[in-house]
Amino acid sequence: MRIVRNGDVHVSAPFGIPREEVERFIEEHRDWIAEAQKKTFERQRQRMAFYDQLPLQTKEQQGDALRRLKALIEPLVQHHAKTMGVAPTAVSYRAMTSRWGVCNIKDRSIRFSAYLLLLPTWCVEHVVVHELCHLLEPSHNARFHALMDQYFPRWKEARREARKICKMNEET
Repeated sequence: MRIVRNGDVHVSAPFGIPREEVERFIEEHRDWIAEAQKKTFERQRQRMAFYDQLPLQTKEQQGDALRRLKALIEPLVQHHAKTMGVAPTAVSYRAMTSRWGVCNIKDRSIRFSAYLLLLPTWCVEHVVVHELCHLLEPSHNARFHALMDQYFPRWKEARREARKICKMNEET
């Protein structure tokens, strides 16, 4: 049994278990469900509080964020793409809350989250190198990690720092 992001309860049971037994199991765990849903909603609230630090409601705010993103990310992409011998076909930006970046392997384009503006530059650089590495290795396998080690040796530290910043801001 698990609680998903929207608070719904998902229950998995072996094939053939009578429905009544599954329902009894759920009923016996009502208190756990209520507490888990409460924690899930609180984590979601805290998560959104982190992202709300970057206002993107008006066209002016969006334009300002786009200018700042381009000034931050484009030099990093140019530098690392040249070093790595890759060339994305396009770089774009979107207010993504589920990922810092996305590489489309088929068309070799990269999209970065506007919320990278909430991170230190060296953490942003880690995301840039990560997405560029996908142009060399699509999956997160040993080769991909070796490429990350080669092109941004502090990538694990940067990833931890980015996660810590998100969590730290969630707790305040």
